[in-house]
Amino acid sequence: MPELPEVEVVRVGLAPAVSRASVASVVVFDERSLRRHDGPSEDFVHRLTGQGFASAERRGKFLWLPLAGTEEALVVHLGMSGQVLLRERGVDDRLTRIRLDIEHPEHGPLRLNFVDQRIFGSMAIDRLVPTPDGPDLVPSQVSHIARDPLDERFDDGLFFRRLAARRTGVKRALLDQGLVSGIGNIYADEALWAARIHYEQATDALSRVRARRLLAEVRLVLAKALAEGGTSFDTQYLNVNGESGYFAHSLNAYGQQGRPCPRCGRLIVREQFMNRGSHLCPFCQRRR
Repeated sequence: MPELPEVEVVRVGLAPAVSRASVASVVVFDERSLRRHDGPSEDFVHRLTGQGFASAERRGKFLWLPLAGTEEALVVHLGMSGQVLLRERGVDDRLTRIRLDIEHPEHGPLRLNFVDQRIFGSMAIDRLVPTPDGPDLVPSQVSHIARDPLDERFDDGLFFRRLAARRTGVKRALLDQGLVSGIGNIYADEALWAARIHYEQATDALSRVRARRLLAEVRLVLAKALAEGGTSFDTQYLNVNGESGYFAHSLNAYGQQGRPCPRCGRLIVREQFMNRGSHLCPFCQRRR
């Protein structure tokens, strides 16, 4: 599933193309991609056609395009395999679920294809609401999502207090988007490996020093993944130009089971965790 780096790469790619652009036409090929939209496809098409986009914004794994002069936004969730591909007008992609033809004052006519193989992603028009953690307006569907560690308004002290109060395993806490957003299975495993912390380490037994180190490693992992364009294991994650990210070549723990730990040389293992897997070095990440 695309996590913070992948969604941010998409946002950065979209921003110059959609800011100040207007929607010329909308075609919904599969209504299942409107599961988060409050209304039928006809409502989605009618409300979006003729609207202008003000910018491209993100919180956690959610991306949205505020509609200029309104208190609404087009919300995009990539799900497991969603892609927003920026194309020239007339270019179609296989498995396109929703197509937006837009007009930009400088770049001219463009096309946005929302492609989704597994159809877990979605588009929706949603109202913008205030957030309790700052002056930002976010879609109501996103209002429960916490800030991410790369957000300039992220409150480290508040995060440490809430982390200690969770009384759960540290990886479960990292995956809790109400505590900290944008971190999924890949980057949680990588940050925990870098911080030498077992994924089941109790949050209330984690010292402030180790919690600070973990947060620092989360930021380093996310920043490095951003610089390398995100993580692509197959064509299910592509940026707006249809290109893969390269962070998969830099992974130390995730997906590395059976290979030597880059730090100690012992084998990385994969253990069952929350209907998925956790990847770790049992020697470097001993549970305390």
